[in-house]
Amino acid sequence: MSLQSPFIASQAPSEEGQPSRPDLQRSSGERATHARLDVTANRRARKWSRKELVGRGLWALAHPLFAWSPRPLWGWRRLLLRLFGARIGREVHIYPSVRIAIPWNLTIADHAAVGDRAILYALGPVTLAPRVTISQGAHLCAGTHDYRDPTMPLLKPPIVIECDAWICADAFIGPGVRIGTRAIVGARCVVTKDVESRAVMIGNPARLLRRREDGGAS
Repeated sequence: MSLQSPFIASQAPSEEGQPSRPDLQRSSGERATHARLDVTANRRARKWSRKELVGRGLWALAHPLFAWSPRPLWGWRRLLLRLFGARIGREVHIYPSVRIAIPWNLTIADHAAVGDRAILYALGPVTLAPRVTISQGAHLCAGTHDYRDPTMPLLKPPIVIECDAWICADAFIGPGVRIGTRAIVGARCVVTKDVESRAVMIGNPARLLRRREDGGAS
């Protein structure tokens, strides 16, 4: 399916006395192959079970107890997330400003940390292995839409961050991505593909800068 918009092409005027540009003209048959977004069908689609809808409503009501808790109350936030089905390990530190979409899709192992204003958009499963660090403002997005389908169905591909990896400030991790052991995703990096173990990634789109040495220093 082409990403060029037939609507935009049809609005481009030609200069006076000049023929229209061929690349901006489309036959009616070609335009018909470009299906319009079916917003009505998308909104009517059943994206969540009744149990999930109830759970999300209850989490919205309980969220102030998480967000307004003092920073040192790590144990309280761990308890609250566990009550909503999250699998939270020992000594996990999650800051009160972290935004969590669906707690029961979270698995966070021992000694992991999630910093201020990070977003765990866990429409699908999000797994943080032991000692993972998610820095401030990072966004883990386990949800997307199939743009090839006019109804834009919701997709929920999982995200996995393996042991000792570090997702730096304001980085974006896309749906379906696995970040390897001891990898580093640099600040404001945009990752849409798997990252190998010990890779140090920078930029948008993410590219390999170097590999971490076995001794631990990058």
